Amino acid sequence: MTPDLVLYGYWRSSAAYRVRIALNLKGLAYESQPVHLVRDGGEQHAPDYRALNPQELVPCLVDGGQVFTQSMAIIEYLDETRPTPPLLPADPAGRARVRALSQVLACDVHPLGNLRVLQHVVAQFDADEAAKGVWSRHWIGEGFRALEAMLAGNVATGRFCHGDQPGMADACLAPQVYNAVRWKLPLDDFPTIQRIYAACQALEAFQQAAPEAQSDAPAAS
Repeated sequence: MTPDLVLYGYWRSSAAYRVRIALNLKGLAYESQPVHLVRDGGEQHAPDYRALNPQELVPCLVDGGQVFTQSMAIIEYLDETRPTPPLLPADPAGRARVRALSQVLACDVHPLGNLRVLQHVVAQFDADEAAKGVWSRHWIGEGFRALEAMLAGNVATGRFCHGDQPGMADACLAPQVYNAVRWKLPLDDFPTIQRIYAACQALEAFQQAAPEAQSDAPAAS
């Protein structure tokens, strides 16, 4: 049976990664439709895909003919339409905390290391790979310093970002730690982040969502 959900994404897209985690945590079957962000100038710019997502970004989720864009909106849509298990807590204060943690990663850190931003840095300022690394480590480090302070010592932090069940904040955390490792950011100053990331990586939902586990990942990556 063909799944009702179709996810357009790219193996190394952080935004698609977090949606894959959310789908897996909820045990939802979905069809994966890769959109190569680099090949032939970027398949996200093709007319057929632009018709789905005018921003020409991934991810894009199709559910029963309805199209949804923006990873955070998609995750909350999934939580509202398939509420078990929940990815946000029931109480307003808890939901606000999880959204704040998530947005540090998804709204403040991730956009500065987005592919199109790095491509512009290269084109506009002639940045080489080393300069891209300096840029990426700086902005991930800035975000992680704030996030570590928000998590460490907070009574709401448990095995995961909020309590002892993985949720939306953890779905945002894992991709950004992946990026930190990719860009060789030392993580010694972020013990709480490291601990939560290790707990996430022990779960099949996170393992199956990992970039290298995707069908469009290069074989030698």
